[in-house]
Formats: sequence, structure tokens, C-alpha cells
Amino acid sequence: MTKEFDFDTYLIISHSKFVIYLFDKKNFKSLYEKEFEFESEFEAIDFNSLSNFLENNIFKIEKLTSKFVNNIFLVIDNKDILGLNFGVKKKNYIENLSYKNLESIVSEAKDLFRENYNDQKIMHIIIQNYLINEKIYPTFQKNLSTENFGLEIKFISVANKLSYQLDKVLEKYQIKISEYICGSYVKNYFQGEKNEFPAMVYKIINGINENEVKLVPKNTINKGFFEKFFDLFS
Repeated sequence: MTKEFDFDTYLIISHSKFVIYLFDKKNFKSLYEKEFEFESEFEAIDFNSLSNFLENNIFKIEKLTSKFVNNIFLVIDNKDILGLNFGVKKKNYIENLSYKNLESIVSEAKDLFRENYNDQKIMHIIIQNYLINEKIYPTFQKNLSTENFGLEIKFISVANKLSYQLDKVLEKYQIKISEYICGSYVKNYFQGEKNEFPAMVYKIINGINENEVKLVPKNTINKGFFEKFFDLFS
């Protein structure tokens, strides 16, 4: 494996600080960490300060790895995050419940969210509960016969306006945002566990939560992930 794929860069933006990490995926540790704390009366992101923070740190990371930083995972941990719960239910007989049925109903919920909140960019789709034959299950139950199948789904999103502004800041350094991640979701999932924050982010990105549905690019070909990540094209 080349160095290019041995490291992730994580940028964390909260109401009081910026933090950047270079995370060594092979050895599971941070090789670089820099934090900048600030005071913001309105809890708004100061994009000039963010640009300066990146300028002061991106070159150092590139020098450390001898590689350009082309992509970054952006973690947002402030009031700009929207979390909404949706319930979707199907009333038709299914002889053997499968992931194909699950994909269909999640796609329907995703389309419903985008229709009603078209100013939002989806960050996470998390299945809270599976409703099968009027019973609630925390995990998916395959091969059941059912006449009633539904899901309780949580959508976590960020305003398109904010994501556009963040994209523009990173573009100045020829960096694309690989994925938007909700900081509070990461911390809540690992509540009570002793993990360093970049390690938690890495695990979320790589699907530790089996009830999170990943939006994957259309040209991604890796069906080995199908039973965990559904091909719901963004």
C-alpha cells in the first residue's frame, strides 16, 4: 500500500475551535495534531480564521508525509447541524425479508427527506429501529415473512449554504471534502469508551455502526460491503 492511502486528514470545526489531525491508519495513531481556539459571539464560523488555520498547517502535513493533501474529512460539531427522524412503513406481504427490501424503503425515505429539505446536505442516515410485523428490532432481521415492514430513520444534515462555503475555503488549497461528519454523532456513538477522537472518526467513516447507511459514489464497485453499506447513490 502506498503512503497516499496510509493516512487520513481530519478537520474538526466547532463553535470554539478548529482542530486538524493527520491520522496514521496502519498504526492507528495521530501523527500530527494542531488546535486553534477562538471566541465567537454568534457561534458562527470565521472563514478567514479557518483559511489562515489551514494555511499554517496543510503545508506542515504535506511536508511530513511527502504527499499533497488532496482530500479531507470534515467534522462539524456546532449548532449548524440538523437532526430529523422519519418513519416509513410498507404494508405488503414479503416472503423472505432481504437487504433489497431494506434498500428500497431507505431510498424512499432519502427521497422524501430531499424533497422536503432540499436546502440540506445529508451527512448521515442512521436506522434507529426496524419495525417488522408490529414488533421493534434494533438490528435487521433477514428471511422473515412479513406483511408490515417499516423503519425509524434519523437524518443528520448540514445546510447547503454552509457546505458550499466550506468547499470554497478548501478549494483554495486544492483540497476536496471527502465526507461531512457530525461531531456529536461520533462522540455519542462512542460514549463511555476510551478512544482518541481521530480514531473514533476513522471508525465511523469505515462503518462501525452497522445501522448507518452510507451514500456511495455511483462508480464505486465493492459489493463485499453490500450487507453493511447499501448502494444508495448520492
